[in-house]
Amino acid sequence: MIVEVIISSNAKDLNRIFDYNVPSKFAGAVNIGSRVLVPFGTMKRAQEGFVIGIKENSEYKIKDIINVEAKMGLAEEKVELSKLMAKKYFCNISDCIKLMLPPGTTSKNIENRVKDKSMKFVYLKKEEDEIQEMIDKGILKSEKQIRTLEFLMRNDEVLLPELIEFADTSNQVVKTLEKNGYLEIIQKEVSRNPFKGKDIKSTKNLSLTKEQQKAMNKIEGAINDKIFKEFLIHRSNRVTERLKYTFN
Repeated sequence: MIVEVIISSNAKDLNRIFDYNVPSKFAGAVNIGSRVLVPFGTMKRAQEGFVIGIKENSEYKIKDIINVEAKMGLAEEKVELSKLMAKKYFCNISDCIKLMLPPGTTSKNIENRVKDKSMKFVYLKKEEDEIQEMIDKGILKSEKQIRTLEFLMRNDEVLLPELIEFADTSNQVVKTLEKNGYLEIIQKEVSRNPFKGKDIKSTKNLSLTKEQQKAMNKIEGAINDKIFKEFLIHRSNRVTERLKYTFN
């Protein structure tokens, strides 16, 4: 059995399917939505991914999956929803999958999943045109520095550990580029459970403003009259949102 895997990464370069073989010992444990560990490229550490498809054959020379993380997968309908979200919002499928995982389980390091509170993200600090000009003129000569910057130019936001692994660079190279003002490292807080320790009380329905009530009356009137039409709701920031209503 061959599985199609999406690597857990926010790098745009990795927003594609990679085929892996399922050894017989995992045959009954792998389904669409399974969370698996797989070998990837020349990396020594296994990478995490999610199975989003199953097929009989592959046109590529493929490797075996290393392990299946029991009770850490997703339902198949959530995988399909992730695909639709990624297509609609032009983002990585893995980013959409992470939104559906329980709080505290998104870390790539299994041992640290319930401990992670913050993660380091790397961003370009200089404009891409300026960096490319420095590369073209030979001002930047280090292959690792160039490779690091080019990877960031293709990916807007990258986790520091992923940048080091996927760009084949080092922490020292990243620190040097940060010191010279080419990039910046921002540590973001990651909340495992935003509702932990909070007493959430149910509230009554909020009262609509006059304008909101006027809009709702028109929409409800159309629903009651079984009128199939579209409504344009104009927001205060002048952004127009088109809402489509369908009825069974």
